[in-house]
Amino acid sequence: MEGLILLGQGVAHFLTPWSLFNVAWATLLGVTIGILPGLTATMGVALLVTLTYKMAPDQAILTLMCVYLGAIYGGSRTAILLNIPGTPANAAATLDGHPLARQGRAGLAMGLATTSSTLGTMVGIFFLAIIAPLLSEAALKFGSYEFFWLALFGVVISGQMTGSDTPLKGYIAGIIGLLVAMIGMETLHAYQRFTFGISALGGGVDLIPAMVGAFGLAEILSAMKRKAVGHIAPVNDRVVPRLKEIFQYWRTIIRSGVIGTFIGIIPGVGEDVGSWSSYAAAKRASKHPEEFGKGSQEGLIAAETGDNAVVSAAMIPTLTLAMPGSAAAAVLIAAMLIHGIRPGPMLMVENAPFLYQVVAMLLLATLANLIFGLSLTKLFIKVLAVPRERLMAVIYILCVVGSFAITQRMFDVYVMLVFGVVGFLLREMKYPMAPLVLGIVLGDLLDLNLRRGLALTNGDPSPFFTRPISAVICFVIVLTILMSIPAVSKRVRSLFSRTGADGSPARS
Repeated sequence: MEGLILLGQGVAHFLTPWSLFNVAWATLLGVTIGILPGLTATMGVALLVTLTYKMAPDQAILTLMCVYLGAIYGGSRTAILLNIPGTPANAAATLDGHPLARQGRAGLAMGLATTSSTLGTMVGIFFLAIIAPLLSEAALKFGSYEFFWLALFGVVISGQMTGSDTPLKGYIAGIIGLLVAMIGMETLHAYQRFTFGISALGGGVDLIPAMVGAFGLAEILSAMKRKAVGHIAPVNDRVVPRLKEIFQYWRTIIRSGVIGTFIGIIPGVGEDVGSWSSYAAAKRASKHPEEFGKGSQEGLIAAETGDNAVVSAAMIPTLTLAMPGSAAAAVLIAAMLIHGIRPGPMLMVENAPFLYQVVAMLLLATLANLIFGLSLTKLFIKVLAVPRERLMAVIYILCVVGSFAITQRMFDVYVMLVFGVVGFLLREMKYPMAPLVLGIVLGDLLDLNLRRGLALTNGDPSPFFTRPISAVICFVIVLTILMSIPAVSKRVRSLFSRTGADGSPARS
């Protein structure tokens, strides 16, 4: 009952003209970012953090949340019309969305994507409101030992799930992020590490310039290599789908929403994994799997439900454990800290209404996506006419200004440039960015709790392995790494294929 009261207060808090205005323009901006190939939700949120610096904390987070949700939704436009996903989260939508557009049903495809995105977000919001308070209460039992393993687990699972060619590349990217987080003055004894005599590095590498470079400038450099936008499929049919066209796939919607929620809870994995996992599950369970990839409405609904459910669910570890559920959520953590909001286990103790305010933010952003998506489809398509050369010039200026704006140091601009070039080179070698960013975010948490735990035991590391919760998380990490080794994974699969669940030989 108390949760419902707080949720009602959270919704009422944002039912003001100024809040609704922020919802409208931020959602439109987010959809526009998602529509433009080469721009991502993470880049949009990272750039906007610097522009919301002077806003009230609740309005700043509301604005960023609307941009985040709008960008993930907006990427389906180009996935359907151009066969080019606007963001990585929408890659699975191209498989059936673009074939539908080639069949002359582009409007219906975008209508299905809009409504399924809304339903997927609602499933994630439902679990956010239920799970987050429970997880926050459980997290109060965590100590330094548990938080060390939890931070390491976030980096490991992110590398495992987002490694492009092999999990090893994901692990390497995560370790690079952890090493970057070690730069500067450590918190226990105020000793400067890895500064190499550069006084500006004494305070460490700021998260925002590093993110703006890794996701902003690197995206610009990558986009400059891509080919020009292809032919846009015309939209001549109806956009608003009939209720029957949506709810005949209610099982797919619920399944994809639950899968997306589970993926969102895992730190650092992201929307693209939720989308592909939901699509694969829908294909396996479908009565007509042969239609997938040829214009299946069920396939499009599964993909768009899954990736949008991740957005809401990613807030669960973000708010309760201060561990981002996605790369964009990592930027949101930085924004919360900038505005004096401290996510983590103490959030429900120090600022319980904020959790339900986030639920209200997501509800308003989802409603705005639904309204704009169904009414402004043809207007959104005109965004694709913006010349890429002019767009990238504007984005570069925002990268520079945004990096400089928070602390007014040219050093942060240099950090942005370095991370932009490094990020571009890593992308070219198929290294994922999410583990790198997550390593920077979780590096302080990992380092501080490792040394604090050792200080509490006078250097004895045994509690890291003997405390029940620590032992369980440690076991899961080891198992995850072992299963990423092809030889071990193949051996385990062969054992399960030869042996039944009860230990008896499996029947062929």
